[in-house]
Amino acid sequence: MTPLVDLAGKRGLVVGIANNHSIAAGCARAFAACGARLVATYLNEKALPFVQPVADAVGIEWLAELDVRAPGSLEALFEDIRRQWGGLDFLLHSIAFAPREDLHGRVVDCSAEGFGVAMDVSCHSFLRMARLAEPLMPSGGCLLTVTFYGSERVVEHYNLMGPVKAALESATRYIAAELGPKGIRAHAISPGPIATRAASGIDRFDDLLHRAAAQAPERHLVDIEDVGALAAFLVSDAARRITGTVIPVDGGQHLMA
Repeated sequence: MTPLVDLAGKRGLVVGIANNHSIAAGCARAFAACGARLVATYLNEKALPFVQPVADAVGIEWLAELDVRAPGSLEALFEDIRRQWGGLDFLLHSIAFAPREDLHGRVVDCSAEGFGVAMDVSCHSFLRMARLAEPLMPSGGCLLTVTFYGSERVVEHYNLMGPVKAALESATRYIAAELGPKGIRAHAISPGPIATRAASGIDRFDDLLHRAAAQAPERHLVDIEDVGALAAFLVSDAARRITGTVIPVDGGQHLMA
């Protein structure tokens, strides 16, 4: 009997590995364990030494430098995928950024420039990836991004990223509706707080971790392997009739007031 989560032969793009503790790294390991072929990205030469060991351990076929704010960078990546693979079956978008001064201040005080940068990197880049992936998925596929419950509720110190993640979730629903007729599905995975390098930029993040562990019905935090298990299921054929969702993986924390 074929395993329920079988990604053998599927080709996936993983964007957002910063180091071994990244959510994207956990997802990459799960994809590979289920048989997927992978390409992954790194931000720049400074980041490469932290990403290369993950790629080597997972068996990623090649790494590509990607800064979504650099003109032509995304287009070059997807053209390279077209040349080397001829198509794509799924992708994971796990990147987010806001300038420090805007992230640590009140939302009402954020600058127009900072808001624009945060939206561009954290949200609009997912729309761009969806557009570029569409012609590479003639038989359908799956697009994943990563969000956080600060999109729905005010989370102390999450600040500017709250509105940005809300926009990302809405974009996911529109992607699912617009690309659904072509068999392309889209989801936003919403993990509970996880100690990653990106999260360390949030002021007093350790307090957020402690509160999450205390509030969640399961009384413990989730980890990147939990997120990876869900991601592997969502891109598999077992989830072929599921699309347009924001799915929490947080030990039940989203249930609590």
